[in-house]
Amino acid sequence: MEIIMVRHTRVGVPKGTCYGWSDVPVADTFEQEATLTKSRLEDVFADGSPDIVFSSPLTRARKLAAYCGYDSPVVDDRLKEMNMGEWEMQRYDDIKDDALQMWYDDYMHLRATGGEGFPDLYARVSEFLDELREKEYRRVAIFAHGGVLLCGGIYAGLFPAEGCFSHLVECGGIQCFHI
Repeated sequence: MEIIMVRHTRVGVPKGTCYGWSDVPVADTFEQEATLTKSRLEDVFADGSPDIVFSSPLTRARKLAAYCGYDSPVVDDRLKEMNMGEWEMQRYDDIKDDALQMWYDDYMHLRATGGEGFPDLYARVSEFLDELREKEYRRVAIFAHGGVLLCGGIYAGLFPAEGCFSHLVECGGIQCFHI
């Protein structure tokens, strides 16, 4: 089964803001970025459309799916970005939590205060992909978030968990693999 994962476009929050699960607006450049993503997807799907399209429930993913012609994707909560707990919608520089430095030092294993850690995110994305594997789809499109795409890449063996952030797809970017 071919999986085409699409990362949402840039968001309309100040740089350095921790927004994870928060339903933030897209940037003012949405239409320009989305047009480029749509064009890239048309190339990917030149030999056939996806059998099904999934999306995170967050607006930034659903809005890009709709712009690309998929107005009614199947929404799945497991495709949300990492829950950043008490840090949501704060600028990282303004977070007054001793746990923040520990998280910076070991973000692949520790949880955000009141939120998730990368293992939690990976577990829910893996569960989603495990279920998808049992279906008879030929091609699946998924509109989601950077962390979700990283988990998909690790799951598919595109790259190891160690150093995975060096493989982060840019906003509006596409990652393809087979499961």
